[in-house]
Amino acid sequence: MATEKAPANVGVWFEIPATDFDRAVGFYEKVFETQLRVADMGGARLGVFPYEEPASSGCVMKADGYRPSRDGSVIYLETKGALDGPLARAVEAGGKVAIPKTALPPGMGFFAQFIDIEGNRVGLHSIE
Repeated sequence: MATEKAPANVGVWFEIPATDFDRAVGFYEKVFETQLRVADMGGARLGVFPYEEPASSGCVMKADGYRPSRDGSVIYLETKGALDGPLARAVEAGGKVAIPKTALPPGMGFFAQFIDIEGNRVGLHSIE
């Protein structure tokens, strides 16, 4: 019986629930200074975050059964630089800081969490 080696990174996809899809997409585009790719798939509306193959990504999603919440799982998004800018833009775009910039153990960087305009708790991570 062969055993497979576990992948180094087990995260493959994330979905951030939205009730006001366009507003939520605009929020994340402002926070990350990027453009999400909008698509419709099987009755769902997705705003897909940019990514480079073979990396994983995720989306803002409006679909039946998706409800924003600050009480569920928390995803962390990499800021590709100091997280001060994205955290400040989250507040400027109507979000709220849940956990301010906090140092992790040496060499692991920093994290913070915000509540987006839909009510989701989302984390930020940065090495800087």
